[in-house]
Amino acid sequence: MAYFAHGSIEVVCGPMFSGKTEELIRRVRRAQIARQKIQIFKPAIDTRYDETAVVSHSSQSVLSEPVEKAIDILARLKDSTRVVAIDEVQFFDNNIVQVVDKLARRGLRVLCAGLDLDYKAIPFGPMPQLLAIADEVIKINAICTICGAPATRSQRISHNKDQVLLGEKDSYQARCRGHYEYELEDSAQLPLTSEIRPILEN
Repeated sequence: MAYFAHGSIEVVCGPMFSGKTEELIRRVRRAQIARQKIQIFKPAIDTRYDETAVVSHSSQSVLSEPVEKAIDILARLKDSTRVVAIDEVQFFDNNIVQVVDKLARRGLRVLCAGLDLDYKAIPFGPMPQLLAIADEVIKINAICTICGAPATRSQRISHNKDQVLLGEKDSYQARCRGHYEYELEDSAQLPLTSEIRPILEN
């Protein structure tokens, strides 16, 4: 693990069921052992396990402050805080990029965890920008439910087409690239030029 003495941005990313929140909690607990003042935030919409706690799929948990918007993190920040942890960061508005950067410039250590890709395998919300400005990126694989290979995709198995759908194993499966069911014709996919479309569709 890298050590940054003058502020940093660390992003833990990967698909559903890869252990992102578990890794975030592990880093939070190490900071607590080091007696560093820490604040933990999560999007208010994430109430799957608990309304206030950050909870991993393996039932590890740590208390957090639910916030509606990215800028609310700055409003709630305490002067004594040295470490800020943010779970499910992909659900925040794009202002989260500026908020995280501002915190790091102030000398704070910022820990972020979130999905790098949505269920259509498209970069999720502010994640590309966060990954680009991060000092450290940790990409974790899950295990493919079909073949057991390393999984990098979140396959939605429900019929809901909204980008944001809070769910568990009843709604998602971790899949490897080979077993992920990619929908080329989905209008929300990465744009295809007239030059490359015929090649990809054949």
